Amino acid sequence: MKALFKQVTAVAVLLVAGAGTATADGGLPWRDCYDGLSCTEIVVPADWDEPAGGATVTVPLLRIPAREGKLGTLLVNPGGPGQAVPLFAVPGYRDQFTDLAARFDVVVFDPRGLDVTCPAPTPAPLPGPLTERAYDAYAAANAKFAADCTTAAGAVRGHLGADQVARDMDAIRVRLGERRLNYFGSSYGTVYGQEYAARFGSRVGRMYLDSVLDHTRPDPAAWARAGAVTAERNLARMARWCAAEAGCALHGRDVLAVWDELMATPDAGAIVAWTAARIGSDASWPALTAGLASAAAGDTTPTTPRPSPPDARLARTAFCADFPAPEGFSAAKEVEDELRAAAPRLGWAAHPWRVTGHCAGLPRIGPNPPEALPPTPRTLVANGDDDPLTPADHGRRVAGQLHGRYLPSAGGHALYLRGNTCVRGHVHRWLWEGKWPAAGARC
Repeated sequence: MKALFKQVTAVAVLLVAGAGTATADGGLPWRDCYDGLSCTEIVVPADWDEPAGGATVTVPLLRIPAREGKLGTLLVNPGGPGQAVPLFAVPGYRDQFTDLAARFDVVVFDPRGLDVTCPAPTPAPLPGPLTERAYDAYAAANAKFAADCTTAAGAVRGHLGADQVARDMDAIRVRLGERRLNYFGSSYGTVYGQEYAARFGSRVGRMYLDSVLDHTRPDPAAWARAGAVTAERNLARMARWCAAEAGCALHGRDVLAVWDELMATPDAGAIVAWTAARIGSDASWPALTAGLASAAAGDTTPTTPRPSPPDARLARTAFCADFPAPEGFSAAKEVEDELRAAAPRLGWAAHPWRVTGHCAGLPRIGPNPPEALPPTPRTLVANGDDDPLTPADHGRRVAGQLHGRYLPSAGGHALYLRGNTCVRGHVHRWLWEGKWPAAGARC
């Protein structure tokens, strides 16, 4: 049981206490960074289950100071999983967090190990429909990637899961001098929030989880189905929009019939992948329908996926530590078949991280399987109705288990960070004043 690990050992306390300039926030030696912000890091045990082992890892932090009437500190992870702190060098990136800093010191943390660069990039995503030959080749490439990265990963290898990250978060709370943790998690950051609630629920102050990825359901097919169905529904919504919108490139044609015809061509796999990457945003519909119209006329240039930049980081490895994957081709094919039965046109291929093959071949070291959540009522949850990446069903399920408040919202992924005014208003009232959205509220 996760509750058994709530007490930090004396050795671990010494590790996170560290040394440094004495300050009001537990001795963290902040330094200037990114034009007016502050950065630091804490050192934590590589393995919180055996903290006396001696190996440590570093967790980077960035602070945006509160502008007025400081209420405390708000710990933030905007998702990925990946690095966020270096993105503050990008003009405009910090603007997403400015309003949060009206009343809180906003402290953004990068999860452990995601700054590791492996010697070679991760294999290209496995396309569907699955074949045994492609699956086996992908598993072998994944295994080689993991083996080649053993030295670079070092002490963090096998310790990337949210169960370790949640304990890093509590160490951050201690170092910041906060009695309770106020937390804002978006996308994959909600997995860390769920894990923190499971281990340290009594230490939660106010928590907001945006675009929740459900870490309570162990069955990969059941977990993926809601996202597949949402993507399928988005395709149908796009077809209805096109029928009513004179400017749509397929206006006057049956979009779903055009889609079915394209699925019978040799380019079907590329068209599915291209469409799946865009179907979560209504704003993409003009370009999507234009690309499908071009493909139907024989020019697949717009729908041919462009090569992605090489990715030699450990984000996929972190995901595979937290979510169970089908073991072997037969099990993976069974999941794919279940998704195709539920969402036969597009949804079966549109779920994030391609649950049917994404983790094939990676060593199962230090897995952190999904578990039911205990009540943590001080949690507000919002998911977009049209988001196939983190579907609304995930948010409702997690909010129900936490006994928190669920705020349904139209729209897609990362509602707060992408500027949903209604959601932002409810989040600010909750975090600043402790006021829930009214019963029946909707954005």
